[in-house]
Amino acid sequence: MHRPEPRLILPEPPESLKDMSRTLVHRMHDREQAEGFLSFADYMEMALYEPGLGYYSAGLPKLGEHGDFITAPELGSVFAQCLARQVAAVGDALGGPWDILEIGAGSGRLAADLLTTLAQLGIQPERYRILERSADLRAEQARTLESRSVSGPGRALGGLAERVSWLDAPPDSSAGWRGVLIANEVIDALAVERFEIAEDGPRQLGVTFGQDREPSPPAWTDRPAPQALADRMQSLQERLPRALPNGYRSEVCLTLPAWLASVTDGLEAGLALFIDYGYPRAEYYQPARRDGTLVCQMRHRAHFDPFVWPGLQDLSAFVDFTALAEAADQCGLEVSGYAPQSHFLIGCGLEPVLAALMADAAGQTPGAQRARQALSHEIKQLTLPGAMGEKFQVMGLTRGGPLPLAGFDAGSWLDRL
Repeated sequence: MHRPEPRLILPEPPESLKDMSRTLVHRMHDREQAEGFLSFADYMEMALYEPGLGYYSAGLPKLGEHGDFITAPELGSVFAQCLARQVAAVGDALGGPWDILEIGAGSGRLAADLLTTLAQLGIQPERYRILERSADLRAEQARTLESRSVSGPGRALGGLAERVSWLDAPPDSSAGWRGVLIANEVIDALAVERFEIAEDGPRQLGVTFGQDREPSPPAWTDRPAPQALADRMQSLQERLPRALPNGYRSEVCLTLPAWLASVTDGLEAGLALFIDYGYPRAEYYQPARRDGTLVCQMRHRAHFDPFVWPGLQDLSAFVDFTALAEAADQCGLEVSGYAPQSHFLIGCGLEPVLAALMADAAGQTPGAQRARQALSHEIKQLTLPGAMGEKFQVMGLTRGGPLPLAGFDAGSWLDRL
């Protein structure tokens, strides 16, 4: 059954934002009326990306204290400093010009910290490109980068904003590139289909606003699964250790293979890193997980009701990393590493990174003490199993031959896929 969350625990939006959400609901209602059925995937896509009204399209604060959630790069620089060491090793191994392509760069903090650390390591990409759908996030990324300038060994490299360009679409596959693709908390925001296992076959879950001219509050509805979803469900059931029981609800991302192909087709040689919260398939579709993995974030409160003020909260679903590996096979990519985030960061040099930062924060001044406390909190959040350490996982996909992947040397989970 659907898990309603008491709406009273969530902050009340100002009237102007309520009006924006109501406008989005009217647009969703119009689409339902025109098409006869609004799938949850279509609802999620509109709730997140509808121009001018969706969560990622309407200029709302998303990250940090005044937003709805915190990502690893926002905690501090440790995540980026570790990641930079893996990126630098790949760039050095590739030789010649190489690029970084970051998908969904959030506030721009990861790009800024990566470029800063790479400069300190004496290695720089030829280009740093950001593929970003959200215009307001692009503006925030530009502001973050404009506030930074770095120097490499023996030379000034200037402002970071001058070293970054933005893309509206994935690089043209005919213009091949070499380097590293980074997608941190991106796949979880791809629209997913919701399904329910029924006695007469799988059903597709949708969202209805009623049949009146004015929309009613959103509610679940369903219909027999269309052929594409039915075929995926049959394939999914065949690969699971046990059949899913009647009444079981969860998600599947039908667009993942096409999306992965679109962002990696132009990668001639290099590494694609995907960091996200998720599970291998057998854990994702555990019988006990009867209502799936859909989660909503609003003002740093996680809950399970996707119908609260559409457009004003983040919607996401955990990643099926086995599905990502299967999509990689279809794209001609090698699944070269899979590990929990804690193991990956350790493999990338977490201990020396932390030692250097602690040395910088040495002393008994209040500022130094606060810096050490902040570092301790950051490390706990990044590595503890109950925080991001195992909830977040890293998959490395390669093309063009073997590459140095120290991030996966501290412990591999490939056998869990």
